Amino acid sequence: MMRNHLQRTLALFASLLTLTALTVQAQSGSTRPRRATTTSRAEKTTATNETNKASGSLLDVEPANSGASTGRRRNTNPAPATNSDAPLLNTTASTPVAPMAGVASASADTSHAFTLLQQKQYAAALTEARQLTQSNPNDSEGWKIAGFAEMNLKQYAEASVDLQKALDLQRTAKQEDPFTSDALAHAYFLSEKFDRALPLLITAMTRPNAKPEAVTIFYRGVAELRTGKPADAERTFNAIVKENPKDAVSLLYLGQIAFERNDFSAAIAALNRATLADARSAPAWNLLTVAYLQRAAAQAATPEKADADYLSAVRAGEGLTRIRTDAEANMLFAQALIAAQQFPRAAMVLERVVAGADANPAALYLLGVSQSRAKNFPKAINALERAAAKTPQDANIYRELGYAYEISKQYAKALSAYEKGSSLAPSDPDFKASAERVRPYAK
Repeated sequence: MMRNHLQRTLALFASLLTLTALTVQAQSGSTRPRRATTTSRAEKTTATNETNKASGSLLDVEPANSGASTGRRRNTNPAPATNSDAPLLNTTASTPVAPMAGVASASADTSHAFTLLQQKQYAAALTEARQLTQSNPNDSEGWKIAGFAEMNLKQYAEASVDLQKALDLQRTAKQEDPFTSDALAHAYFLSEKFDRALPLLITAMTRPNAKPEAVTIFYRGVAELRTGKPADAERTFNAIVKENPKDAVSLLYLGQIAFERNDFSAAIAALNRATLADARSAPAWNLLTVAYLQRAAAQAATPEKADADYLSAVRAGEGLTRIRTDAEANMLFAQALIAAQQFPRAAMVLERVVAGADANPAALYLLGVSQSRAKNFPKAINALERAAAKTPQDANIYRELGYAYEISKQYAKALSAYEKGSSLAPSDPDFKASAERVRPYAK
């Protein structure tokens, strides 16, 4: 029986590591952190949509023949965050881009299209700009207005095509406009063409006397990460955090980068700072919980340190479930509670997410483990039987189920469970030993 308990414990921790690895996979990749603007956006970090894009009123454009002021400046003030998913920075231009000296006058006046753009009549501005590009396809200003209108309409892929055309025409005339280049960088980024965005973002930051917007620097970091340059991204996010130590999104990215190279201590340090800067950051709490669990598992040879990390994982899980109440968040919290041997509490958390017929089999398994460790064997059996019905090929379920039957003196059922587990894991001697142990009592 002692060997059986050891095998169940080892199997449990292996299962917990597998489940936390799946949680990490959900946290990265398709669920990266986002930065938004003052207009409302939907998120995931949680959880599913990776790049939540919006951009309020973006950079304005001045037609070459409108005769407006020559002053140039941009608004780089942080945008107020209205909720946990709200944008941290805005990319609005305070004044229009000045006309470029030496640009040939367009055959059609672009002033009216620009006026529509200023009045935020983006669809009308786009329609008029499209007419201009058709009548004079070599006029960069028509393409430029079309691109800015599309940016404000959140048509980022289309904007990138028109702004690229405008920039190409400007370069041919040797009159490249940095505002067009920078807007194109944003369009490529927001349409997730990170490889096209990155060179333009670097240009925006390195041109003489450059004072790039904070959002441009942030986009550069994300683009570097998404194009397989984590070291470059880390430098960029560190530069942002040096300027603004409470930039929660950049701290979250730093935590993710450190986590992915298995530097759990650095990840934990960054993620703790992220949650202090933004206590409503569910992605930061999520990854912090996982990081504590992974670091604890890595230092299992030092029980005192591992136990401390498991307790820290519980605290991080509490932070997560204050923001998110979905099954995934509660399962992660329960894993932390189980690892910290707070079994009754874990069972209470899991009971909330397994009531329906569509209950997650992993949640049922964890509930069965929690109830078994808390010595509530009838409830453990019920949860494990449901888990086995949903995932009949999971040997670990039969290990736990057999034990719960055995303790409850249901020896025939225990024998059946152990034999089923042995058939699924024939190289595992524990199943065979357990089956032989209960066989004399099975009738």
